[in-house]
Amino acid sequence: MTVYTLGYGGRSKEDILALLRSAGIKAVVDVRLRPDRASMGVYVKAKTPSKGIEGWLTRAGVEYFSLVELGNAFQSVDDWQERYRQLLACAGDLLTDRLREVPAPFCLLCAEQDPARCHRHLIADYLAEQGHRVVHLR
Repeated sequence: MTVYTLGYGGRSKEDILALLRSAGIKAVVDVRLRPDRASMGVYVKAKTPSKGIEGWLTRAGVEYFSLVELGNAFQSVDDWQERYRQLLACAGDLLTDRLREVPAPFCLLCAEQDPARCHRHLIADYLAEQGHRVVHLR
């Protein structure tokens, strides 16, 4: 299976939808720790599913899943990448378990546009070690 990743930073929702459609994405998996506090309002996970990111993705025909357990609890420390790798090494199967419920193809979504600067690339690396192909949408 192919796993896609995408960072919304600096992109409009139209740009995001175009990238998702070009890859045939059926579902977006939000891997932010606090999706209710998006820096760009259009990407906030609202209290009501018909609003915010969940609402406009659903209206565009893309399912939305928020998996906060995959969020980066270490983002405020300098060695966040090493700590997140250790977390995946210890509990990766548990943390990624709910991905099995998500229709494929799906896309891991976070804020940072550059995957190398975002924890989603570590999740993607973990999934690649499990045999999945990874594509970072740009």
